[in-house]
Amino acid sequence: MNVIQQLEKEQQKKKVPALRAGDTVRVHAKVVEGTRERIQMFEGTVIRVTGGGLRQNFTVRRVTHGVGVERTFMIHSPRIDKIDVLRHGDVRQGRLYYLRGKVGREARIRERRRLVAESDAESTDAEEPEEAVEEAAATDES
Repeated sequence: MNVIQQLEKEQQKKKVPALRAGDTVRVHAKVVEGTRERIQMFEGTVIRVTGGGLRQNFTVRRVTHGVGVERTFMIHSPRIDKIDVLRHGDVRQGRLYYLRGKVGREARIRERRRLVAESDAESTDAEEPEEAVEEAAATDES
C-alpha cells in the first residue's frame, strides 16, 4: 500500500450506508453562516452515485415549491454529518436523469421489497419474546 492509499484510508468514514440510485435519503450537512455552524437537512431522491473510494459522491434531487433542486455531496466529506436512508427505490437505471422531466405522480419510484430470508428472520425474532414471557410466568408461579 503506497502513501496516497494510506492517507485516503485514514480520511474515509468508518460507517457509510450503501446508496443506490432511486433511494430516498436525508443528508445532514454542516453549513457555516458567519461564525456559526449549523446542520441543514436535505431530503430527496438519489439520482446518481459516481466515483469510488474517497472520491465517491452522490447527487440528490428534490422538488421544492415547483422548482427542482439538485445537490451533489461527497460521501466521505467532513461537511456531511450523517446520511439517513429512508427508502430503497426499485429502479433499473443507474442514472435517473429522466426524473428531471417528470412532475408529481409521474416522478414516483417504487419501493424495493425485502428479501424472503430477511422476513423469515424477523418472524423467528417475534416468536422468541413470547417464549420468554411464558418462561417468566412459569418462574413466577413456582
